[in-house]
Amino acid sequence: MSLTTTQLDEVRDRFLAYLRERGLRRTPERVAVLNALYATPDHVDADTLYARLQQEGAQVSRATVYNTLDLLIECDLAARHQFGRQQARFERAYAYWQHDHLICVDCGEILEFCDPRLQQIQETVAEIYGFEVSRHALTVYGHCRREACPNKAEAA
Repeated sequence: MSLTTTQLDEVRDRFLAYLRERGLRRTPERVAVLNALYATPDHVDADTLYARLQQEGAQVSRATVYNTLDLLIECDLAARHQFGRQQARFERAYAYWQHDHLICVDCGEILEFCDPRLQQIQETVAEIYGFEVSRHALTVYGHCRREACPNKAEAA
């Protein structure tokens, strides 16, 4: 799902305001990381994002990518996921609905899904236990049924 130009401007403004409020520098490199993450439709690890930035000719260090991703998480513009033993993956978090993940343990494919029944269960459980939920994550691991799954034969 792509964001509109107005939404992307809101994301950029929110990030720059976050940096200003904390007395952090508003550098072109940090903005480049933000833009690269928001141009990525999938879940991406920091090294892949760094490689994409390098291919685009951005003068960004690997450390800047990692540090900027941390800042984006702090201001709720990115989400970090740790799927099993894989390197942490990141996805944009602005204007995205709550969703959960299915992970193929053979090929690593990540499928997103949203089921309103999970939200209802979460609200019921929170009410029973007097708990205020700030966020949740559900990750289901299994074997995809794709014929093209590259590791299907090895897993069998």
